[in-house]
Amino acid sequence: MAERHIFITGAAGYVGRNLLRHFIAKGDKVTGLVRNPEAAERLASWGARPVLGDMLTADLAPLLSGADGLIHAAANVDHGAGSAAASVNPAGTRRVLEAAAEAGIDKVVHISTDSVLQDSRPLRNVDETTPYPDRPAGAYAAGKAEAERIALRAAAQGQHVVILRPRMVWGRDDTTALPVLVEAVKSGRFAWISDGGYRSSSLHIANLCHAVDLAFAHGGRGAIYHVTDGPARPFRETVSGLLESQGLDAGSRSVPRGALRMIARLGDGMHRLSGGRLKGPISFQDYATSAVEITLDTRKAERELGYRPVISFEEGLSELRARR
Repeated sequence: MAERHIFITGAAGYVGRNLLRHFIAKGDKVTGLVRNPEAAERLASWGARPVLGDMLTADLAPLLSGADGLIHAAANVDHGAGSAAASVNPAGTRRVLEAAAEAGIDKVVHISTDSVLQDSRPLRNVDETTPYPDRPAGAYAAGKAEAERIALRAAAQGQHVVILRPRMVWGRDDTTALPVLVEAVKSGRFAWISDGGYRSSSLHIANLCHAVDLAFAHGGRGAIYHVTDGPARPFRETVSGLLESQGLDAGSRSVPRGALRMIARLGDGMHRLSGGRLKGPISFQDYATSAVEITLDTRKAERELGYRPVISFEEGLSELRARR
C-alpha cells in the first residue's frame, strides 16, 4: 500500500496527538497543524511535520497541499457558560473544509461529539438519526452541532466528509478529563451525582484511532457514526475505575441531581447577567454531559465500518495503572 499523507488539525491536543502517533506508527506521512513553536517541536520529535497556524486565521489551503486525507480534530472544548466554542467551532470547521476542498483532499474525517445531542435529558441508546435538540445544553453543544451541520452541507455538495461521534474519550496520555477528576478528589470537591448509577458510554483513545482508520477506509460520504468501547457501564463504575488506576478512591459523597441542575442553571444565569464576571461551580453544559444517562447505539459503525473495539475497558485501565 502506498504511503498516505494525513493532515491533522488540533494535532497538539489529546485526541490529535494520539491520532498523529497512531498514523505515524502505521507508516503514514503525517502533518499536524499547531499554534505554537513548543507544540511544533513535540510533533517533530514524534516524526511528524508540524505547520504553524490557527484554523481561524491561517491561509490553510497551501498548508494542506499534498495531503490525501484530513482529520479535523481541532476544537474549542470549553464547557463553560458563554464559551467561545459556540462561534469558534463552526467558523473553524467551515474554514478547514473549504481549504480541504481547495487543496483537493480526497477524504475528511470530522471528529464530533455526543454533545451535539445534549439538552440535559437522558439519551438512551440513541442512534445517528436522533435529531439535534431545539435547545442545546450550552455553547459547546450548540457550536459542535453547527459544525456538524457545516460538515453535512459540505458532504451534500460532494465533499467526502465522514463524521465520528465519540463519547467520554479516555485512556493513556489523558490531559483532559482524568486530571480534572484527580484534582477534584484530591481537593475534596468530588461528589457523585445521585450516586452515579446511570449508564454512560465511553471510548478509549485507541478505539477512537481505530475508528478513524476505518472511517477513512469505509466511511460513507455524509455518514455519521457513533463509536464506543462496547456495552455501556454505570457512570460510577467507569469513573471509579479511572480514579482507582491512579491510586485514588472517589468516596461515597453524593449530591441530588435536581439540586445540581438548579445550581447549574443559576450559575449560567449569573454568568450572563454579570457579563461573564461571575460563574457558578458547574455549568449547565457540564451537568448535561455528566449527570444523566448518555448511551450510544453503535450498530451502524459495526455494520458499515466493521468497527469493533481493539482495547477493552479492563485493558485500558491496566494500561493506565502501568503508566502511573
